[in-house]
Amino acid sequence: MATAWPRLPLAEWRETHDTLHMWMQIVGKTRLALAPRENHWWHVALYVTARGLTTTPMPYGAGTFEASFDFVDHRLIIQTSDGRTGAIALRPQAVAEFYHEYLRVLGSLGITLTLWPVPVEAEHTIPFPDDRVHATYDATQANRFFGMLRQADRLLKRFKGRFLGKSSPVHFFWGVNDLALTRFNGRRAAHPDNAGAMLREANSHEEISVGFWPGSGAVPEPAFYAYARPEPAGLATSLVRPAQAYYSRELANFILPYEAVRSLSSPDAAVLDFCQSAYDAAADLARWDRAALDRPPAEWP
Repeated sequence: MATAWPRLPLAEWRETHDTLHMWMQIVGKTRLALAPRENHWWHVALYVTARGLTTTPMPYGAGTFEASFDFVDHRLIIQTSDGRTGAIALRPQAVAEFYHEYLRVLGSLGITLTLWPVPVEAEHTIPFPDDRVHATYDATQANRFFGMLRQADRLLKRFKGRFLGKSSPVHFFWGVNDLALTRFNGRRAAHPDNAGAMLREANSHEEISVGFWPGSGAVPEPAFYAYARPEPAGLATSLVRPAQAYYSRELANFILPYEAVRSLSSPDAAVLDFCQSAYDAAADLARWDRAALDRPPAEWP
């Protein structure tokens, strides 16, 4: 169980986390620059693989290429549709060095592009070419991070199969480092006049989202989360299972600590119960047409 659900408190790998966060933003911004736009900013996300995270194929000229983090052999691998391959060893090095090496490897494959070289949704705004503060990479910690993502991805995909309506892929947003799955009921969402363009696009329709993040900000430990936007009245006081789950008023999210999950006899059942009970509460309070949107429990994966 300890191997299947690795222990990784944020405080133990904060330096590697912060460096890797910037590396993932650099690669993620490649999708932002090249991938055709999709609703809710889905075109910028990364995806969990059997060995790490990938951009999936991105269009470039008449072909495609993809960049993939391998947290098993610890390499960033870039592959093109014409058979060429480049790689960067994942090792202790400054963000600035990684950034320049990444652009150099892309250039060696005939790929040139302009990235906005400034982090987003981070605790600092050091431009990538100037960032020599973040330079830590512990391979064991990175592999454990991947282990957490692998478990979350597996269970969120099972939960995704319980819904018949519009649903996002299970995808990784490199802004705040969260793995997310979002369900929609088809209704447009209202926003205050001062809502920015990014928020208006991200939350353009009523949604219920579940996911996982490795810890940061108001929740400094790894955790599963669930929320509804807009949040229906009464949701904060709803009963969500298991008993270890709680509602964070600061985030307007339900939180299930990862450490609590890995200590239970059936982590899978706990995570699925958390997602389902949060969805049940939010969908009922928001008056979703559940008869049309939900797969019958007898057919759940």
